[in-house]
Amino acid sequence: MRFSKAFIPTQKEIRADATIPSHQLMLRAGLMRQLTAGVYVYLPLGYKAMLKAMEIVRQEMNAIGGQEFHLPALNPESLWIQTGRRDIPNFILSIKERDLVLAPTHEEVIAWIASLHIQSYKDLPQIWYQIQTKFRNEPRPRSGVLRGRQFIMKDSYSLDASWEGLDKSYDLHAEAYRNSFTRCGIKFFVVGASSGAMGGTGSQEFMVESPFGEDTVALCDQCGYAANLEIAASALPKAPRREENGPVVEVHTPNVRTIDQLAEFLKVPHERLAKSVVYRHNGSPVLIMMVGNDQLNESKLLSALGGGEASPMNAEDLKGLTGADGGSIGPVDLRGFRIIADKRLEGANGLISGANRNDYHLTNIDMQRDVTLEGYYDLRTVVAGEACTKCSSALKVSNAIELGHIFKLGTKYSEALNVSFLDEGGTAKPVIMGSYGIGIERIVACAIEQGHDANGIVWDKALAPYPVHVIAVNMNSKEVVLAANQVYNSLTGAGIEALFDDRASVSPGFKFKDADLLGMPFQVIVGEKGLKNGQFEIKRRKSGERMMIAKEELVATVEGLLRE
Repeated sequence: MRFSKAFIPTQKEIRADATIPSHQLMLRAGLMRQLTAGVYVYLPLGYKAMLKAMEIVRQEMNAIGGQEFHLPALNPESLWIQTGRRDIPNFILSIKERDLVLAPTHEEVIAWIASLHIQSYKDLPQIWYQIQTKFRNEPRPRSGVLRGRQFIMKDSYSLDASWEGLDKSYDLHAEAYRNSFTRCGIKFFVVGASSGAMGGTGSQEFMVESPFGEDTVALCDQCGYAANLEIAASALPKAPRREENGPVVEVHTPNVRTIDQLAEFLKVPHERLAKSVVYRHNGSPVLIMMVGNDQLNESKLLSALGGGEASPMNAEDLKGLTGADGGSIGPVDLRGFRIIADKRLEGANGLISGANRNDYHLTNIDMQRDVTLEGYYDLRTVVAGEACTKCSSALKVSNAIELGHIFKLGTKYSEALNVSFLDEGGTAKPVIMGSYGIGIERIVACAIEQGHDANGIVWDKALAPYPVHVIAVNMNSKEVVLAANQVYNSLTGAGIEALFDDRASVSPGFKFKDADLLGMPFQVIVGEKGLKNGQFEIKRRKSGERMMIAKEELVATVEGLLRE
């Protein structure tokens, strides 16, 4: 492609809301433009990079037996009502007065197709996928393409007759994802994750560590343990059980409202304090007991409660139900509440918690003797420096960008939409499903997050819109013009895609700055100085390394560099 004919609107200035490198550089390098909040137009260079990412993902999906579909973005909302996902907050975009939704994902449509055509175990297993535009009712789009309202996703779905079959399909997808991201030149790691709105029995996320990531993960550099903070665990010790086990005693604690104030007032360690956190779950009150200053993890809470909706109880409701304000609530003789506790409190005694009246607390609480619980669960949020559950090394907590997510859905959607098959004995059973997503724009954005410097993008050759950028230094020189055209024609004739900066209206300095901004892996520089010696200059964008190559060796040298 000749630069003089191409549409590559580079720019110096960046939007005030472009705060992360990928967003800034995708705008500056002319890869995209924002149409409205969370919606982007992909310009030729940007779309070319995305097409390369799509093709890599497509090849890896085909390699595991995937069959490509093209599913409609417009769905009848009746399918989503059947599965209970129609009213999930910030998930569905609706078409007014048409009973239609713009799909954020396609489990419902896949299940509908399967219900029409899957009849016997002989029809299974199946892996169906698409690369399609999706929509999400994102209330606060930000970070460029990392959190948008419209995006391109590779989503695939496995249909199996057994749980063992689901495990195999899940593992095949995990391998395809590893291969895809590796081929795209991206450094990634895999974490255990919450299934969230998707539901199901297990899930993993493929992540890129980044200070600008929207997810938070716990990582162990020693053994490789990694988990989204929504499910991460540590080896923090439990609250101890003491030999002395006296009766519950009420103590006066005037004006004590926080855990830190209580520890200071009673001169006790935080491990003896059983904090009470009060929520409403599906409208009903729940008391959650935590150790000291441990922070409740809402994702873990919802999992423990079996899904649904949960939110902190407001102060007025709390006082109306208990007679006390927050900071004075406790589990002993509490009526009308479900009570659950974090696992760190299992079997503990000698604990201190609220007395359900202001300015008083109870001491010597024994979890086995004095509290009626539904159960113990891992409910706390892991903190950096805590011990890894696998090797006891210190965990670190980092931000990360999600590249892909795989889910074992099980029978949630097949049961809701009546997707069944006859097994070998003629018994009808629900199809067992998996769901697997990759954000295409996220691949490109993460490649830029990991591959950039002060001058611009540094593409890996797999995703680079063009692997080679030919620069004619002086278009007023007939010798340079002739030689540069010969270089361009020789490269393209050898099947090497090249961007040829043949602009006569800009200075050499401007061309070099644009070349570094656009970031193609190799620059071939055609200038008068080199031509006098029968040579061209090749610059490796990533390292800045330069080499002089004889004219007749150029194509072979570039081919060798691209094979590295």
